[in-house]
Amino acid sequence: MITLTQMGQNAKVAEQQLSQLSTIKKNQVLKTMASKIRENSAAILKANEIDMHDAQNNGVRKVMLDRLKLDEARINSMADGLEEVAGLADPIGEVLKGWTTEAGLDISQIRVPMGVIGMIYEARPNVTVDAAGLTFKAGSAVILRGGKEAIHSNQALVTALREALTSEHVLADDIQLVTDTSHETATALMQLTEYLDVLIPRGSAKFIQMVVQKAKVPVIETGAGNCHVYVDEGADLQMATNIVVNAKTQRPSVCNAMEKLVVNQAVAEKLLPMVARALKPFNVDLRGDARAKQILPEISLANDDDWGTEYNDYIMAIKIVDNLDQAIAHINRYNTKHSEAIITNNYAHSERFTKEIDAAVVYVNASTRFTDGYEFGFGAEIGISTQKLHARGPMGLNEITSTKYVIRGNGQVRK
Repeated sequence: MITLTQMGQNAKVAEQQLSQLSTIKKNQVLKTMASKIRENSAAILKANEIDMHDAQNNGVRKVMLDRLKLDEARINSMADGLEEVAGLADPIGEVLKGWTTEAGLDISQIRVPMGVIGMIYEARPNVTVDAAGLTFKAGSAVILRGGKEAIHSNQALVTALREALTSEHVLADDIQLVTDTSHETATALMQLTEYLDVLIPRGSAKFIQMVVQKAKVPVIETGAGNCHVYVDEGADLQMATNIVVNAKTQRPSVCNAMEKLVVNQAVAEKLLPMVARALKPFNVDLRGDARAKQILPEISLANDDDWGTEYNDYIMAIKIVDNLDQAIAHINRYNTKHSEAIITNNYAHSERFTKEIDAAVVYVNASTRFTDGYEFGFGAEIGISTQKLHARGPMGLNEITSTKYVIRGNGQVRK
């Protein structure tokens, strides 16, 4: 079995070739990747069946199985995503700014590849293809380490992607998969400082914090989503109900799904029964504070742990507040700086919420489910950054590049 050191060395060689490829060539390779994904769909689905069977036998929750499962539609969606990335503007070589100094030096800041990117993630095979496509277009090699639950699916996907690279006479080691899913190997990847330029984890809050604590490679934190929807006084309650149902139930296992409903006391009596009725067909486990339980006696009483928990399931907790100040304070205390929403008809309140909520993405009168690179027009995304350094929010091509300064002179020396 190839070692991580060998993978790192191979990636360094591959990224040197990749950094020299033209935009036309990169786009052609991405289209070939899409074709190979479609051509190998039968093998990919067969591999996914093995992963699904093992996950079910290991007691993986049904809602989490949805993240793992592949079908023809999802495979086609991954291939479509690669073609969409091919259609995006190439960031490499873009001149961000330029000026001339008093000494007559012409300075340009130019976007360049990151180098070698490490991706460590849990049971979502689509991340394998998204990460491979985006890093390739951005001129960087990638070393992928998915979760053990998706190992067969990931191997089949990476086999198809590497076939595409080889058929286009590009080094296959632009995309490599770590097949040893042990914790020891994962830790070693997090500390592969000689070869990795950045490490991007995707998964639960617990998983991401583990990576942050163990990594020696620079990390871009992503993903964990304890997302809130706050319904303000005077809000359109039918709009609020529709948004809550969408944000909570469309796909509850993902990081931009809503976990908490915060309600102004002025509308709680009318809103909560509407929300409860609308969520009943989805069998959502509703929990709430003492005030919410007075309105909805059938729900469970939330405990202190509920407010900070990302459920990734058909569970939602309800908090009633007296005013906007309390709503902002509660959300800023418990959120994971991912996506937060206010439902309101009060412009001044919406402005305060967008300015004072500490999160990567803040919505007014819309579902948190739109926090997604595709929905933002970025094509695929490599993750949603919840930190404040370098990148924040959905990370597309620009966010996985670096810059360099190019200075042109005509013999100047510094006095």
